[in-house]
Amino acid sequence: MSKPTGFMEWPREPAHKREKKERLHDSREFTLPLTAEQQKQQSGRCMNCGVPTCHQGCPLGNVIPDFNEHVFHGRWRAAYATLASTNNFPEFTGRLCPAPCEAACVLGIDSAPVVIEQLEKEIIERAFAEGWVTPRIPTMRTGKTVAIVGSGPAGLAAAAQLNQAGHTVTVFERADAIGGLLRYGIPDFKLEKSILDRRIALLEAEGISFKTGADIGGKVPWTEVKNTHDALVIAIGAQRPRELQVEGSNLTGVMQAMDFLERGNRHQSLATGKRVIILGGGDTGSDCLGTALRQNAVDVMQVELLQMPPQFRAPTNPWPQWPTIFRTSSSQEEGGVRQFGMMTTRLEGEGATLKALHAVQVDGQLKPIARTEVRHDVDLLLLAMGFTGADAKTLSLQLGVALDARGNIQTNAQFATNVAGVYSAGDSMRGASLIVWAIADGREAARSVDAALRGTASTLPTRGRDLPFS
Repeated sequence: MSKPTGFMEWPREPAHKREKKERLHDSREFTLPLTAEQQKQQSGRCMNCGVPTCHQGCPLGNVIPDFNEHVFHGRWRAAYATLASTNNFPEFTGRLCPAPCEAACVLGIDSAPVVIEQLEKEIIERAFAEGWVTPRIPTMRTGKTVAIVGSGPAGLAAAAQLNQAGHTVTVFERADAIGGLLRYGIPDFKLEKSILDRRIALLEAEGISFKTGADIGGKVPWTEVKNTHDALVIAIGAQRPRELQVEGSNLTGVMQAMDFLERGNRHQSLATGKRVIILGGGDTGSDCLGTALRQNAVDVMQVELLQMPPQFRAPTNPWPQWPTIFRTSSSQEEGGVRQFGMMTTRLEGEGATLKALHAVQVDGQLKPIARTEVRHDVDLLLLAMGFTGADAKTLSLQLGVALDARGNIQTNAQFATNVAGVYSAGDSMRGASLIVWAIADGREAARSVDAALRGTASTLPTRGRDLPFS
C-alpha cells in the first residue's frame, strides 16, 4: 500500500479552485491542479483495503488502490497504464463524474474519502504532458464493419473498444460536431472543448471514421445504416426532456435546459440582463446556473421540488450507498439563490411573453402547504427537470426495435435489442444516468458485439480486469 498511516496523517484536501470573481468573467476550467506534495499525500491516504469497495462503487471497475499506490511512489506511467486499462476517457470522468467511487471509499464510513476523481485527472493530464498517450493503431482488421449512432461517451467508448478489436468502425452524429452532450451539453468551465478535441483526434488517428450532420432516422433511414454494416450500436442518449405541465408553459421565455446549454456552448448569451429561474436542482440545473451567471443575468434562482436534503447520511442511507445529502456545486458557490420544496402552479405572461412564475410550498409528500403561494418575476425560465427516455420513435417504426415501459431501448444482458445485429448502450437503454455508466455500457456493449462478430469469446478486456502489466 502507499503508506499504512497516510489516512491518519493527511486530511482530505480537494483541488483548489480559481477565485469566484475571476472565473465568472470567463468560461475556462475553474479547478486547479494539485501540487506535487498534494498528489503524494492524497494518494497516500488510500488504505489499499482488503475489500476495496471503491471498485464496487465505480461502474468501470477502476483499479483505484493500484493507481493510488503508483502515484504515491512516483510511478506515473504505471498509474496511467492501470487507469487506462479500465477507463477509455479519464480526462472526462476526472472532470465530470460525481465519483460514486468516493462515496464507496472505506474512509467515508467515518472520515473523508480519498480524492479519487481528482487523482484520475492528475494521472491522465500527466500522461498527455509526458507524451504517453499516443494512437494505438490496430495491427489487424477483421473485415467486419460496425456503425455507431451517437457520439457521446457511450458511443465513443464502444467505438474505441471495437476499433481496438480490429473491426472497422464508423460513428454517425446528428450534430455538426462530434461529442454529443460532451460537446453541447457540458459548459466549457467544466470541460473545455480542447480536451474533447484532443481525444477525438486520437480516435481518428486510430482508424475510427466520424460522420457529422448524419440525420439517422430522418434523411438516412435506420434500415440503410443497419443493412450496410455487420452490426449497429445505438447510443443516442435520453434526449426527451420532462415538460412542465402548467398553464403558460408555452410562453416565450420558457426553455429546456439542454437547449439553453447548447446555445451557450455555441457562444449565444441568452441570459444577459434577464431574471432567470431554473427548475431543477441537479447537475444540469447547476450547469445552467453557472452559465447564466457568466452571461451576466440580473439574478438567478434555482428551484428544487423536493425538500432540502440532510447535512449527513440518514440511518436509511448507510455507507457504501450513494449519500443523499446536501451538496453545493461549484456554480452554486458562485452565486444565485436556492429554493427547496417549491412547486410551480402556473406561469403568467404579458401577451405571449413570460413575466412571472407562481408557485406554492410543498411538504415532504409534495402536498401544497396552505397560504404559501408566491410570485416571482422572471424573464427566462429554464426547465432542468430530467429526461423521460430516448427519442426512439423512428427507430421503433423503421427497425422494429422494442422499447421498455419508460420509452428506453429494450436490451438484454448482452446489450442486444430484439433485432438481430442491433445493440444499444448508455442513456438510450439505461435512461439518463452518469458519464461513468455510459462509458462502462459502451465498453460492455462492445464486448458483446465483438463476440457476435467473431463467433467466439471476445478479446476485449472485462470490467476491471486484464491489466496490461503485473
